[in-house]
Amino acid sequence: MAQEDLKGKWALILGASSGFGAATALELAKYGVNIIGLHLDRGPALEAVKELVGQIESCGVRAHYLNMNIANAEKRREAIAQIKAWLGEDKLHMVMHSVAFGSLQPFIGPDADHQLTQSQMEMTLDVMANSLVYWVQDLWHAGLLGRGSRVFSMTSAGSEEAFRTYGAVSAAKSALESHTRQLALELGKHGVMVNCIMAGVTDTPALRKIPGNDEIVAIAMRRNPTGRLTTPRDVAVTIRALCDPEIERINGAVIVVDGGERISM
Repeated sequence: MAQEDLKGKWALILGASSGFGAATALELAKYGVNIIGLHLDRGPALEAVKELVGQIESCGVRAHYLNMNIANAEKRREAIAQIKAWLGEDKLHMVMHSVAFGSLQPFIGPDADHQLTQSQMEMTLDVMANSLVYWVQDLWHAGLLGRGSRVFSMTSAGSEEAFRTYGAVSAAKSALESHTRQLALELGKHGVMVNCIMAGVTDTPALRKIPGNDEIVAIAMRRNPTGRLTTPRDVAVTIRALCDPEIERINGAVIVVDGGERISM
């Protein structure tokens, strides 16, 4: 794919300040894609966001970053109005849902005060899964998606496997994959492709928050035929390749990007 194939197009990334979102923003910017990044950061993390925006703009593209809660309906409507003003008559070529914010409490704790609550479960599913649907709905009705647009959600092997304290996130990932398939079904006739990326174990801020993450890394290193973990750039390059306008027949899929981690026991 030549750089000219994507130059001047627009991408919206939900969760764009670190990890997969940041890597994808930088990769697309190198190919001339303008970036709209939504994130929720405070304090020192905001300096890192400013640095990231500078790196993106150094590629000669436009970069608009909004610090907001992507799960808030009113903030979502405000952001979409702003996005529409930035794009004018253009549409989004790519939307990436890369939101990692949820509870890591066990279902069954030593007592009722140290286990997952109903509100934590509902929050995790709302932010990490259901928000994909709400954003795509509103973007569609705002006229920001159209033929050739593509949407990517970010899942993990946790959608099918169990790990200590990962129960609520695992449920969210399973729901996210289901939402992705349903959106692909309903938007396919309009030429909008919706797919899910299942990355292998990757050293990201989200991974480091999971209790026992060192064990997860050790298992992944033993299993991966390539002898290394997946990196955020591995995912970013894959998404950039799938943004090629000539790719039109991958829809409703879970695309595994892990170097073969899941084929080895």
